[in-house]
Order: sequence, then C-alpha cells, then structure tokens
Amino acid sequence: MEEINNIEVVPCTESDYLKPFRVHYNQNGTKKSWDFMRTHDSVSVLIFNTTSHCFVLVKQFRPAVYMCEWERTKRQLPQSAEKTEEGATEAATPETQEGQSASEGESSSQWPLASAGVTYELCAGLVDKPNLSLEEIARQEVLEECGYDVPASKLKRITSYRSGVGVTGAKQTMFYAEVSDDNCVSAGGGEPREGELIEVVKVPLHEAMTFAYDERIPKTMGVIFSFIWFHNNMSPKYKISTNV
Repeated sequence: MEEINNIEVVPCTESDYLKPFRVHYNQNGTKKSWDFMRTHDSVSVLIFNTTSHCFVLVKQFRPAVYMCEWERTKRQLPQSAEKTEEGATEAATPETQEGQSASEGESSSQWPLASAGVTYELCAGLVDKPNLSLEEIARQEVLEECGYDVPASKLKRITSYRSGVGVTGAKQTMFYAEVSDDNCVSAGGGEPREGELIEVVKVPLHEAMTFAYDERIPKTMGVIFSFIWFHNNMSPKYKISTNV
C-alpha cells in the first residue's frame, strides 16, 4: 500500500461508479446550472471491540486524496517549466500532463509520498446490491474488510446523511456494531479480487477523542462524528472515558 508509481492522469470518459451530469433550472426566477455526479449510496460501520475496548478502523490509499495533496504540494514547490513553441515558459498542469506517466510529465521526486493519500476510515461500502438490505451489505463489509462475522440483526442504525452535497449528494447510512475477539474469523483486508488493499487498525477507547481531533491524522468525517456519537451515547455503559 505504501508503494505508488507509474502514475498516469487521463480523462475519465466512462465509469461504473461515477456518471457526470449538468442540470439546468430556475431558482426564484434566476436561471442556473450545476454540474454533479450520480453515484451509489453507501453504508459505514463504527466497530467497537468489547474484548479489547478499542475501535476497529480501516486504513487505505485513496487516489483522490493523493491527487489533492499533489496539487497542494505542487503549488508550494517551484513550478517546473516547459518551453512553448514561442519560447515562453509554461507551468506543467494536470491538464497538460493527461496521458503522461510521472516519468514523462513530472519528475518522480515531485510526487508526494504514498502516505499522503492514506486515510483512516470507518469500515464502509457501496450500496450496489439491490437484493440485499442495508444491514446485510454492512455485515458483508465488516466481514470482508475487518474480518468480524456479525449477524445483520446485531447492527444498530445510528443515522443517515448526505455526503458530498456539492458534487454527488449521495446518502450514507451509518451503523454501530459491537464485536468481540470471538467474532474474528479472518484478518480482513478487503477483497483482493477487487483490488482492495486495506489495513485493519485499532484505536483504544481512551484515545478516541484525541484521535478524532488530531488534524495531523488524516481521517474521514465519519470517524470524527461516530467517535463523538459513541462518547455521548455509549461510553457511560463501559464506564471508561473516551478522553485521555
């Protein structure tokens, strides 16, 4: 997961996961338009291990995060210049580099380390199986990604919310699952046949809120929200503070 190379940025003309659209509409008499993506809804699961009193998260490389970090670091570095036909210099951009590998368009030393694209997340997955309930989909994700076999009936629904409202507007439904070491049937790690490379990580309960608010740790909003939810609703049950 830490070795990323042969980077190539190309136009996305067809995808099984994202469909770009442009909507035109009138709002209070003003004509407007907006570009958006149609994508799948999703589920996420806050997993708490009652044996070790820790949260079970996943850690994985996210290309979108990596490319955002590349854009940010590129603006902070001296721009590489290319000679135009008129002899002027032109800074390299993702648009001018589409279809080029890192070795062709950018010096490999200018690309961030792979760790720049790694984030801590809740176990999660797409709602792309219409014959399964949200609980069943969440159960499968917990088993595949984290290795715990939990009955769907044991999943507690926390809430649902819209994510990416400016771009996708997709809905994510969040669940809570209590597991023990007895429920662990595999090491997890995702589905290799689908190219998933997922690392299972554990956050001790007493470190949870410090983890949530530490901006140096790249994480999703789902992690922060779910830790706060647990602190407000579940921590009294275990009589252990979620604060250091």
